[in-house]
Amino acid sequence: MKIQWKKLLIAIAIPLGVGLLAGLFTADGTREFAQLRKPFLSPPAWLFPVAWTILYTLMGIASYMIWTAVTTYEKRREALGLYAIQLMFNFLWPIIFFNLKEYFFAFIWIVTLWLFIFATKQRFEKIDKTASYLLIPYLVWVAFAAYLNLGVWILN
Repeated sequence: MKIQWKKLLIAIAIPLGVGLLAGLFTADGTREFAQLRKPFLSPPAWLFPVAWTILYTLMGIASYMIWTAVTTYEKRREALGLYAIQLMFNFLWPIIFFNLKEYFFAFIWIVTLWLFIFATKQRFEKIDKTASYLLIPYLVWVAFAAYLNLGVWILN
């Protein structure tokens, strides 16, 4: 199948844009975060934007694969609808965590995010297995982020 470059670029730009906006909205809160006590295995600060850029790119590629898949409109709509919901949860988590400093609520939110990512992966799998596999690193990273979130809540 021929790559539809415009759709691919749009699909990648959407999650990257969501991440960029979240980063802009939480810049002050992330500076304060550096002063908090963090759990064991907390990575250096520079790793977060690198990891998220890779994850958002993989998410965008996966969503492109679903958007252009040969399947019914209804299946694509349901899968991309779940994708949009998890993306909204993804956008709001750093605001809850960094700006509002509601660490316990942020933990509940990120667990809910993980569940929506898992549901999205399952829905993607029914359409394109490769697209669903591209969400596995995201699932793992968000599970790790939930561990970090819980640790920050407990330690602070």
